[in-house]
This record gives sequence, structure tokens and C-alpha cells, in this order.
Amino acid sequence: MSATPVLQIDGLAVHYPSRGLRKPPTTVIENVSFEVGRAETVALVGESGSGKTTIGRAVLGLTPVSGGRVLLDGRDITHLTGRARRALSTDIQAIFQNPYGSLNPALPVGRTLAEPLLAGSPRSRGEVRDHITGLLRRVGLPEDAADRYPAQFSGGQRQRIAIARAVARQPRIIICDEPTSALDVTTQAAALDLLSELQTTLGCAYLFITHDLAVVKEFAARTLVLQHGRIVEEGPSTDVCDRPRHEYTRRLVAAAPVPDPVLQRKRRQQRTEAEAEATA
Repeated sequence: MSATPVLQIDGLAVHYPSRGLRKPPTTVIENVSFEVGRAETVALVGESGSGKTTIGRAVLGLTPVSGGRVLLDGRDITHLTGRARRALSTDIQAIFQNPYGSLNPALPVGRTLAEPLLAGSPRSRGEVRDHITGLLRRVGLPEDAADRYPAQFSGGQRQRIAIARAVARQPRIIICDEPTSALDVTTQAAALDLLSELQTTLGCAYLFITHDLAVVKEFAARTLVLQHGRIVEEGPSTDVCDRPRHEYTRRLVAAAPVPDPVLQRKRRQQRTEAEAEATA
């Protein structure tokens, strides 16, 4: 018997009300279904407006769902709100696109990282500080980063802080919404390597939302291609990228930049190690 998926999307639909009483709702997502397994990375790929970010927001409870279900470890979380939704922060977290806007500029980094820790089981001040130090070390930042403010860090460093916040409570799955698109090529590669290393260490799954097929080919095990709120192609990432069947996917592949072969080999090895850990 196969294991229960970490995340299961079953016939998801999202409709937005249209302006004007006589206009029908606007369909953003229609009948989307897929699963994400333990320690697996599944990519949602599509152009701007394809609906990929809306799916991520629906999973996080930030966008109302019009139809279908969202299940986390087999539990229906589609319409959870308030305290019940907040309780899910142990199991599901997010990393957003903009490292400049996703961190509170008025809080030192240590306070930002302490928030998810204090929301869980009671901890002493010393335990929280030790955990924060460990998180910073894990994402390659010095201990004194805890006392500094977001404005004192580069874009790549801020995204590392956002990643540290997301993994603070060792969630089952992280929704990564264009987490590297605001970074330069070198910093982007470092962030992806960090995510791969954390997946190997922590065993978390990723729903990776992006427009860049060059990234997902090496980073994601499976890829779903979204167009106008519907899945038009899905399969192993290498198949989708190297042998696309749908004309829309072929256009996305043609527009993708050519990746660095050295980084390709490194990420392939890290993904293999993560999959081996998940099945051990």
C-alpha cells in the first residue's frame, strides 16, 4: 500500500467574482488535481497569469477555494480558518518571491525567526536563542545576524533568512513561490543548492512555483505545466523539459535559458540523495 501523500489537490477550482451583477465569475483555476509525496519536489510551471501562484495561495488558505479539496497528510484543510488554520504552520510553510518584502523591516532577524518557534510548544529564552543560532548556521549566516535588521543584508542573504524562517519548525511541505526569481544567477544557484541540502537533511517536500523550466529540470522530480488555470502537461521533469508533448510546453522550453552543466550535475546528485533518504 502506497504512503499517503503529504499534499493532495483534488479537483481544485478557484473563481473570482466579476465586476457587475450580470457577469459570471472569472475562472482562475479549474479541476486541477495532483499529489506531492514525502521529500518530493513537484514544480508548477507556467507564464504569468497561468494560475500557479493562485494554487499556492489556495493551499496556504490565502485564497478562497470554489471547488475541490486540499488535503494535508490525508486531512481535508480546504476551508480551515482562524486557529485551526494557524495550527497548520507546524506542517506547512511558504517562501515567497520577494526577499525584500517578505521580512518585517522593523524586526531584527532573531525576532523574525523566533516567531514560528514561540507559536509552537513552550520554550525557554535560551532554547529559542540556541535554535535561532542553529538555523542561521544551517543557512550559512553568522550568529550575530540575529541582532541585525533585514536592510543590512543583501537580497540573497534575505532569502536565506526567509528559508530559515520556513524550516524553523521542520514543516512537512514548503510552498516555494518563485523563491529565486528576484535573485541574480549566482545567488539563485546558491539558494537552490541550500534548498536541496535542507531537503536532504530535513526530509521536507516542496511545491515549487516558477516560470523557469531550466531550473525545474534539475531541481524538481516532477513538473506540472499550467495554462489558463488548467494542467496541460505533467510528468518527470526531464521528460517534460526534453520531450515536451504540448505546444505550450514547447514554447516554454524554447524560452528557457541554458543552465550551467556543473550546477546541473550537483543538483541531480542532491536530488538523488534526498530521494534515497525518503525511501530509506
